Parts: sequence; structure tokens; C-alpha cells
Amino acid sequence: MSRIKNLIVLAALLLNAFVSGAQTASPKREFRGAWIQCVNGQFQGMPVETMKKTLISQLDNLKGAGINAIIFQIRAEADALYKSSYEPWSRFLTGTQGVAPSPSWDPLQFMIDECHKRGMELHAWINPYRACTKGTSKLSPLHPYNKHPELFVRYAGQLYFDPGFPENRKYICKIVRDIVARYNVDAIHMDDYFYPYPNPGEKFPDDVSFAAYGRGFTDRDQWRRDNVNILIKELHETIRECKPWVKFGISPFGIYRNKRTSPEGSDTRGLQNYDDLYADVLLWVNKGWIDYNIPQIYWEIGHPAADYETLIKWWAEKSAARPLYIGQDVYRTVKNPDKKNPSVHQMGAKYDLQRSLPSVQGSCQWYASAVVDNPGNYRTLLAKNYHKYPALQPLYPFIDDKVPNKVKKLKDVWTEYGYILFWSSPKAKTVMDEAVQYVVYRFENKEKVNLDDPSKIITITKDTFYKLPYDNGKTKYRYVVTALDRLNNESKPVSEKVKL
Repeated sequence: MSRIKNLIVLAALLLNAFVSGAQTASPKREFRGAWIQCVNGQFQGMPVETMKKTLISQLDNLKGAGINAIIFQIRAEADALYKSSYEPWSRFLTGTQGVAPSPSWDPLQFMIDECHKRGMELHAWINPYRACTKGTSKLSPLHPYNKHPELFVRYAGQLYFDPGFPENRKYICKIVRDIVARYNVDAIHMDDYFYPYPNPGEKFPDDVSFAAYGRGFTDRDQWRRDNVNILIKELHETIRECKPWVKFGISPFGIYRNKRTSPEGSDTRGLQNYDDLYADVLLWVNKGWIDYNIPQIYWEIGHPAADYETLIKWWAEKSAARPLYIGQDVYRTVKNPDKKNPSVHQMGAKYDLQRSLPSVQGSCQWYASAVVDNPGNYRTLLAKNYHKYPALQPLYPFIDDKVPNKVKKLKDVWTEYGYILFWSSPKAKTVMDEAVQYVVYRFENKEKVNLDDPSKIITITKDTFYKLPYDNGKTKYRYVVTALDRLNNESKPVSEKVKL
């Protein structure tokens, strides 16, 4: 029965992806993300009001470019860009680890509010194992290393939780549970840093944990992979138990394995998730331990060791059991000319590839401020071409596929503020069924209602009203309103004819 259920879920995902991909230029459902990182120091020591204005400016710009999800880095080295009882304030926020921002504020809560206000999702991005980067000279007394130094190791000039200790998995799950329980995040996100990137000539110092918790493994590589596998599985279970609608996503390094290492690998020659970082991403996908996958395919089409086209097709074939999005590098994309038309850069060719593959349901931009900077008119092309129309988030039927009830009491009313379309929220039996957003469509009077056409979407809003653009009252339109739940399942439509 389990296998049959998995096949049904996979078929539903592929059907959803196929419907989205059928309209290559403008799919109705598409993940359109952007990473906002802290480790580059862009916010370090910045005055609170300046940082708020900077983030608002970025979000407004990204919203204008059609971005519908922000992946915001909140835990880079067992620290916090949010109010935590367990870990210190990040130096990437205030300049000194453990020093609280003044005046007091919570960047994560601020970003949740500002993203949701704009109809964007907020994915809280954490690094699980890294505990101290090279630029951190002093750890706060609240830092977990100062409480249990025996659970950490130093490697390549940095400090790490040793993944071999069960206590560390338990601790990381506690941190994630705390974030999910206290904040209205849409997802927990982790990037490509599991076991650290290999440092030539230096052995990762996990002899103690292997001796104590080897679990009968004779192959240390297999044991290390199993350590990460257990963490991913336990994190997924932790999130589901806490808030079942919160997603868990990973953005791994762009190569899983090379063909010369494994027949199932890609025709590439580079560092490997499976062999070098001990990250068995395909296992997580196929076991359903993660809810989406964003491999970082940052190279250009035609790269001699890691060709973009080779990799996107490989991931599209191998990672279809869960929603697949593609990590795009803005600057590298515009730096390289199109192979077929050298007078333009590779953005168009990459998007054509992405939208031609049914199992690819979106992309994520590395990094947000690069989109804002608009090199090679990248942001302009998103706004005017690839993200010309709004997009709903992809579906996650393996979490929940029940649609909310339809809206009630849809009617147009003249008010002192103008001509307003009002409706009421539908009733819900559980939190999973609650309507949290609404989609408003507009059609010509005698036009066939086609909710698969994103060009008809006027707005995606949390409000239960929409101000109508009244002109002379002589032209008839049909407005259609649907409800969305927390996982973007869409209700049946309700319509109203108005004269504008």
C-alpha cells in the first residue's frame, strides 16, 4: 500500500508540474524565490532603522520582480537573527556575538510580517552544524560550545558540531522546534553545508564520536552519511509534529555524484554531495524526508566540468519525487554569453530549459541583492517576461491536498472609500483548512472563465476585500474569488458581475 500511495503522490506532482509547464511563458504555479544572506556582512553593525529600510527596499524591489518566497538566513554559526533563549545574537547583526540589537527588535519576526504583507512566503534558513566561522574571534557565553565543548570539533579554521554525537542532533532539533513553534514561518530551509567542504590534507577529527557511536559501521563514510540522514529524518518529524503545514527544504550543492564515481551520477567532474559532504540528497527526496529540493546549479551552460544543461536534466529526472526548484546564480548567468546567440547572456536559455522540464517547478535566485542590482537587466527580464504575471506556490499534496471551502457573501458595495468587492472567509474545521489568502481574477463579460490563466489574476491578498477600478460604469466584468489555505490549495470559485 505504501508503494501505491507513493506512486499516486508522484503522479499528482508530475501532473501539477505538467499543467504548470504547459504554459511555458507563464505557469500559474511556480516557486520564485530569492536568498537573503547574512554571512556576507551586509547587515553587520547596521543601525536598526537603516536595516529595516534596507530590507523593505529589497522586498519591494523583489516583489516588483515577481519573487514570491524569501529564504532569509537566521542562524549562520549557532547564533540568532531572532530572539532565542538558547543561542546568542549574531555578530552578523550587531557586530559582536551576544550583543542584542538596540533599540530592541526581532529581524525574523519583522521579515515574516513584511513578507506576508506582500504575499511572499518566508523560509527561515539555518545552518545546522557550523558553530563558528573564521571571522568570529570571540564566542558569547551563551554559545553552545561554551556549555559542551566536548561535542564540537575544529576543522579548516572553523568550529563544528560533531555530527556523530546524538546529543547534537537532539539539540539541533530543539532549535528548529523552537523556531517553528514561536514563529509563523512557511518553511525551514538548510543549504549545502553538512559535513564541511573537504580541506586538502586535513582529516575531519571525529575519531571520538565514531568510537563511541559507530553503531556497528566499519565504513566511516557510510556512518557519516547515516549521521546526516538521521538528522534530516528527525528534523522532518520535528517540524511535522510541531506544525504540519510548515515545509522543510534543502538547497544542496549542485552535483550529487559524478558518473565516474557512480553509473547513476551526472556527466560532471566536481565535488560531490554524497561522497564529499556526506549528504545523500536523493535518499531524502525519495524517503519523503524533505518537502522541496533546490540544487545550486550555479554554473553556465557549457561549463566543462559542471554543465548547467546536463545538471538540470539530471536533477529533473532523479529528483521528481518531491518539488524541485533550481538555484540560479544571477551574476554568473549574465556574465556568460548564450551558446546559440552570443550577443545575449544565458538567462533566456536557462529559463527555457527550466520551464521545458515538467518536474522543475520553479527557481531561486542567488542572491536577492543581485536581483535588486539588476545586472544585465536580470530583474527587468524577470518583471517583464518570466514573472510577468503572478504565480501561486506549487502544491504539496503529500502534506495536504484538501482544498478550503469557498468564500461567502461575495458582493460589490459602494463605500466612502470607493467601489469595493467584499467577501467573507469560509468556515474551517481545522487549522489546515483555514483560508489565509485569496486570489482575485478578472474576466471580460462574455469571456470563458479559465482559472489556469495567470494573466487573469488581479491580486493574491490576505484581505477580504478588493477596491474595484471604477471608470464610467458602462463596461461589464466578471470577478472571481478563490480561497487559499496554508499550502496554497485553492477552493472552488465564486463570481460576481460588476459594471466599471
